[in-house]
Amino acid sequence: MFDLLEKSRDILGINARILTYMRPSNSLGAIRIADNKLLSKKILEKNGLPVLQTYSTIKGIQELKTFNWTSLPSTFTLKPNRGLGGEGIMILFGRKKKYPYAWIKADKKLVEIKDLENHILNILEGTFSLTNLSDVAFFEERIKLLKLFKPYCYRGIPDIRIIVYNSVPIMAEMRLPTKESGGKANLHLGGIGVGIDMGTGVTTTAIQKDRLIEYVPGTRLPLRGIQIPYWKESLRLAIQSQQITKIGFLGIDIAIDREKGPVILELNARPGLSIQIANLSPLDERLRRVKGLKVKTISQGVRIAQNLFGGQIEEELEEISGRKVIGINEPIEILDYQKERYLTSVKIDTGAYRTTICESLAKKLGINEVIGHKKVRGALGEEERQIINLSFILDKRLVVSEAFMADRTEMKYDIIVGRKDLKRFLVDPAKNVFMRSK
Repeated sequence: MFDLLEKSRDILGINARILTYMRPSNSLGAIRIADNKLLSKKILEKNGLPVLQTYSTIKGIQELKTFNWTSLPSTFTLKPNRGLGGEGIMILFGRKKKYPYAWIKADKKLVEIKDLENHILNILEGTFSLTNLSDVAFFEERIKLLKLFKPYCYRGIPDIRIIVYNSVPIMAEMRLPTKESGGKANLHLGGIGVGIDMGTGVTTTAIQKDRLIEYVPGTRLPLRGIQIPYWKESLRLAIQSQQITKIGFLGIDIAIDREKGPVILELNARPGLSIQIANLSPLDERLRRVKGLKVKTISQGVRIAQNLFGGQIEEELEEISGRKVIGINEPIEILDYQKERYLTSVKIDTGAYRTTICESLAKKLGINEVIGHKKVRGALGEEERQIINLSFILDKRLVVSEAFMADRTEMKYDIIVGRKDLKRFLVDPAKNVFMRSK
């Protein structure tokens, strides 16, 4: 944790330098587009990019007084046009059957017309706007949650923020709603930020309130290793949005709709910089690497992003933690009694405490000398297993183990490596998943 705090200080210490990229890159006209959700949606939609449908807008008190509430669908999102950081957004999931003019929020509280009217009055008065000036309220289509993301979200929709500079996506994170954040994908309220490898679109490290976490709170569901669908398409959308709006330093928020695929939620000319902590990487370094590049096509911008910034998180994790990042399947070299090397693939099993090798393989390699016995409880009840000395090389590191011998002839892998022998490694469940066994 000390290393993470040091890394965070280094990252936050260069934010002033990052601002030097924002100011010259974003003209006042471009910033006005980003700050006006309805205007940016209109421009993006006109250029054929996917955005959410706007049902209605309310620009003043008179429109609020005469608004036809029956025109709204059973589920929608209410937003301020110039809101900042997700403030003022109200997500309504459906109508209450007994009350035709009442809806349900993420926290399961009932929202009636009078509550919506009060909230809209706050929006009109500029309570949630960037400048505290009067604002416009609008009703928007609600994203349909993708089944893949459902276990990771608390009554809300995750979004993906991608930072683009010079037509190259340079950093991304997925933001997940939690119970603490009230179902909103807002990191300041307690949402989760998960870094994304730019090359593969697979999630890496996760943070909540600037602290590293491994699992969805209250579960054993790992946040690392989630494959983001439509990854290349999302990168292309990010570049297209920048080129259309001419916002030189752009944060684009994208959601994956169950039916529509990637949809642009909004644009940000001043994207939050906590994305660096979720990725354990400073933006400044990546900005310098793409500054001045001549990017001729969208496809070229995507390739540059994937080539320059793919896999970098793994290297930084290894540097920070002093541990090697391995996958759930890995090749190992076993040292037999004659010091010969035998290459095979193994399963990395953090659910098992001790490494286990197939009895027939141990005999074949001449390493089946029993040094002890231990009773274990498995699916078939309690049994006594033999223990042998086993030495192998995993990702260039020598592991000296006392392993179980068992009959694994009907199993996919001759060897599983348990967590007792993984103290010098970090396990990435998305790495090497297609490696063949035996």
